[in-house]
Amino acid sequence: MAAGSEIVVPGNVMDFTRTAGGQKIMLAVGVAIAVAVMGAVWMWGQQPDYRVLFSNFSDRDGGAIVAELEKMNIPYKYAEGGGAVLVPADRVHDARLKLASQGLPKGGNVGFELMENQKLGSSQFVERVNFQRAMEGELARSIESVSAVQAARVHLAMPKDSVFVSEQKAPTASVLLNLHPGRVLDLQQISAIVHLVASSVPDLPIKNVTVVDQNGNLLSETGKMASANGMDPSQIKYVQELQQNVVKRIESIITPIVGPDNVRAEATADVDFSRSQQAVETYKPNQTPDAMTIRSQQTSESLNGSANPGGVPGALTNQPPAPATAPINAAPVNAPGQNAVAPANGTLATNTRKDETINYEVDKTIQYVQQGVGGLKRLSVAVVVNYKQTIDKDGKAVMTPLTEAETVQITNLVKEAMGFNAERGDSINVVNTPFARAEQEVIPELPLWKQPGVIQMATTAGKYLLMALALLILYLRVLKPMLRKLSEAMARPPASHAQLQADAGMMALPGQRNYQENLSRAQKMANEDPRVVANIVKTWVGNNE
Repeated sequence: MAAGSEIVVPGNVMDFTRTAGGQKIMLAVGVAIAVAVMGAVWMWGQQPDYRVLFSNFSDRDGGAIVAELEKMNIPYKYAEGGGAVLVPADRVHDARLKLASQGLPKGGNVGFELMENQKLGSSQFVERVNFQRAMEGELARSIESVSAVQAARVHLAMPKDSVFVSEQKAPTASVLLNLHPGRVLDLQQISAIVHLVASSVPDLPIKNVTVVDQNGNLLSETGKMASANGMDPSQIKYVQELQQNVVKRIESIITPIVGPDNVRAEATADVDFSRSQQAVETYKPNQTPDAMTIRSQQTSESLNGSANPGGVPGALTNQPPAPATAPINAAPVNAPGQNAVAPANGTLATNTRKDETINYEVDKTIQYVQQGVGGLKRLSVAVVVNYKQTIDKDGKAVMTPLTEAETVQITNLVKEAMGFNAERGDSINVVNTPFARAEQEVIPELPLWKQPGVIQMATTAGKYLLMALALLILYLRVLKPMLRKLSEAMARPPASHAQLQADAGMMALPGQRNYQENLSRAQKMANEDPRVVANIVKTWVGNNE
């Protein structure tokens, strides 16, 4: 090839990436990178949502939980501060059940599971201590079930049994409560905890149980003082519930008339919690004899008579009787019941007596009265009703008082609702007055785009939209062009050696064309078919031309 007509191409100009094989390799590498990026974007979009598995656990329980999660191949992470363990939302319940089967979390208290790990050859003292620890742990777990109690510790002092009665001592118990912030225990709940502990330990009296909160306040002493003063928490609660029920009934029946927030009621109940028993025996006045009932009747009658001659013994009696003569004035006959006097001439004398006794039934009532505990002695109710709202001529809302008829109507309704009893001494006072309303701060309505639910939904939708957009861009701008070029390069047949020599001869023939014509023809061929030119240059490099 002539010096003036040769196309000199240095060997270090052609890079590996410009060859056909290099381009195929680079296209394959680019496709792999694009697919990897798209896979990473997809995995980022499918990242699981983590939920709380356990929180507020001890360090020992936390280590055991994490170890078991690693054995179960469950991914986890910690919340801020390490106060909670988070796992994927779809595996929360599965993990909890599996950990619960292994007794996790155990909590700070050890229960009767301590007795399962007894060593062979343990002394009686060790067994006694373990049993006491198990009792304390079980009691603490039971107390922690109360909603207001966050944590609890129980200490039992159980003296050793003695065969001597004089040396026997009753056990004692101390309970330390850690309450939730803002929570308190009422007297009834404290009494329930005391009775729970006393009933769980044999021979433990209620007075030997001490309950203390986390601030060092003695709670059990409050219940003892209340019982000593006669103030039963259940009685106080009963009075409060009674008053609240009366107020609720009054407001529920008046509110439909005056509107919501326009009536206020308060009730005071005087309840008698004393126990009394009374026996009454009552006698009614006697009835008429005809209407009276005979209980018993007894009649006694006696008659005495004598036929012997009467008279005074003596000489006269020995004389013969004188002729009978009729007396001028006869002696009166003796009345019944009187003693008969024998006449001087010795005629018959009689004595008659009659007694009669009648017993009548007497009306009597015996009544035993036992007054129940919690009887209502007196009920006082105060009701305040707001002015009613009316519209004046100008269309403005004004507050006007209730009429007398409306006030009487409301008063009657209140009496019926409270169960008014004048004999019991109940009192009621209904007042109609305007309410003093404080100016309420007008809180602007939260825009739609600031609402938490909308923000959460928009965040989720934006996440998936961004993932879809990124995948679409990678596919259209990177992966698809690369796949098209790779398919074209693989489908194009390679040029033969004779064709390359002919193309090389056409590009440079000495003596037929000058240098400018050869240069313009080479440039035109390079523009029209770069592949042919690349193959020619490759052939030149291989032949060292």
